[in-house]
Order: sequence, then C-alpha cells, then structure tokens
Amino acid sequence: MAFEGFELSQIEVPEASLRVRHGGSGPPLLLLHGYPETGAMWGAVAGDLAKDFTVVCPDLRGYGGSTKPPSSDDHETSSKRAMARDAVALMAEFGFDRFAVAGHDRGGRVAYRLALDHPGAVSRVSILDIVPTGEVWARADRRFALGYWHWSFLAQPHPFPETLIGADPDAFFFSTSFGGILKTFDPEAFREYARAAHRPDVVHAMCEDYRAGAGFDRELDMADKAAGRKIACPVQVLWGARGALAAWYDTLAIWREWADDVQGQAVDCGHFIPEEKPAETLALLRGFFG
Repeated sequence: MAFEGFELSQIEVPEASLRVRHGGSGPPLLLLHGYPETGAMWGAVAGDLAKDFTVVCPDLRGYGGSTKPPSSDDHETSSKRAMARDAVALMAEFGFDRFAVAGHDRGGRVAYRLALDHPGAVSRVSILDIVPTGEVWARADRRFALGYWHWSFLAQPHPFPETLIGADPDAFFFSTSFGGILKTFDPEAFREYARAAHRPDVVHAMCEDYRAGAGFDRELDMADKAAGRKIACPVQVLWGARGALAAWYDTLAIWREWADDVQGQAVDCGHFIPEEKPAETLALLRGFFG
C-alpha cells in the first residue's frame, strides 16, 4: 500500500504551512513532486525507501494541501528559491540540517535550486526528467513550443490561463496534457490530483509557479551560470527514454555544465518516471543514495 506506516501532518514553516507525509528511519531523504501532482506521486516507492531512510514527502507551496503563497509582481513567492527555503525549514523541523533530495519535474527544479542556494544542507541530489530552467528557455524552439506549450500558456498574465482552465480543469490537466497518462496511475493518488485541480487557488498557484519559471527562476539560473556557480554535491540525473529530454537534449552533457560529479541514465518510460517505472526508480535511487 502507498505510504503504509507514514504519518500525514500539516507542518508550519516560516512562509507556509506544508502538508507532509513522513515515515521510516535512517538517513533523511526529501522527495519533491512535480506538476500537476502532489506528494502522492511518490507512493509506489516511498514505502520501500522508508525501510532505509527517513522519508519526508511534502506538497510544495501552492500545491495540494499546502498553503498558497501570496502573489508578487516578480513571482518570487512562487519561485524555486522560495520553495527551497521551505524545504530547508521543513527538514529542520524533523531535526535534519543536512539531507539527500530527489525531485521530479517541478520538484527537480526545487531540488537543484536547493543544492545551489544551500550547499551545506544537501548531501546528494537526484533530479528526474528535467534540465535547468534557464537552459530550457535558452534552447526553446519549435519542438518545445509545440511539445511543452503549457510552459508558455501557464506563464501568461493572470487571469488568462486561470480563466480558461477553470472552464474544465479535468480536460486541461488530465486529458489534453501528457496524453491523459495521469488517469492511469494509482487511483487514490489521481483522486488527490483531481481534487486539487478543481481548486481555483491551486490552479492560480500552479500558474504562478510557471510565471516564476519564465522570469525569476530563469534569471537566477543564468546569473549562476554566468558566475560559474555549480552544484557541489553528487548529482544523479534520470530521464524518460521515450520523453522529451531524450528527443531534444544531451541531458548529461547539459548537467555536467552545472555540476562536476554527475551520473545518470535514461529509464524506459515517459515523463512520470516514479509512477511509470517504480521498481526501476527504486533501484536507481537506492543505488545512488546508498
């Protein structure tokens, strides 16, 4: 069963109240989810990881059962830097000032920003199916415009995307996006995603996340790259062999511009690696985190 033996709680950090699943014992491991999901996406692997690690699995600020940040003109309150601050504060609540991190999709963007902004806090980072935000925008082309059109759509000024999504959230998130694959995942997790997607405050927060990505996050990445700043800890990168990263990028080569210690491989699936290939994901995470 997903998250068997885990506790579900609401934990206050300085800038947010985070809905968190946590369980297990051993070295600390923070799991960060992607769009348009919640921490429930880790359900197929979290229980097994909890045999070896203390697993902490929050909903990111704005998503699921976590509080929605106030909007700001520069979208910093929905940035990966802000979410990384939440992560450090959350792990401190559990008594950990240094921990390992795995992040998928938007959670992967929080994970690498966390490693850049708080190098003393992150021992190892596993990044699933992304390249850095700044690199995505710098390489944006016809394939990106057609394949990842939601990046530009969600980043449009409020209330344009929120209004269109509100007419039929199920169609937008779970039919037209990602080929409808989210509907094939664990029914309990999918119900959680669907409940969140019907909340206007969650939809707005997800749009703000992408607005931050198009501006604030991208600018941070480009400033770090120009300054030669790199991730100090070991990095694992996993990507779907049947997804966009395999088709568009030399994924390891890109990440080796951002860290000196990088390993990784493709997994025979699409974008949602932990849900499409949980056994393989579990083995690769265990192998990396030890």
